[in-house]
Amino acid sequence: MSPKLINIGFGNMVVSKRIVAIISPNTAPIKRLKDEAREERRLIDATQGRKTRSVIITDSNHVVLSAIQCETIAQRLSPNCKLSEEDLTE
Repeated sequence: MSPKLINIGFGNMVVSKRIVAIISPNTAPIKRLKDEAREERRLIDATQGRKTRSVIITDSNHVVLSAIQCETIAQRLSPNCKLSEEDLTE
């Protein structure tokens, strides 16, 4: 059985089983997390120079930056699960 790959934008993929969290990048703790990952060479920038719209944390403690919204990546992870507007605002 081959691993399921999730498109995180611009042809970049992440193995779905390795994803621990998908987080919005706009808070101070996440900005610190990005800086620490960059210093420790665990940061993967998959934004292709665009604005970072989501931060993906993997089980190997790598931090992946994506230009795709968190909600879009979450929908790609579970295509059978439809998110309601209420789910997106929580």
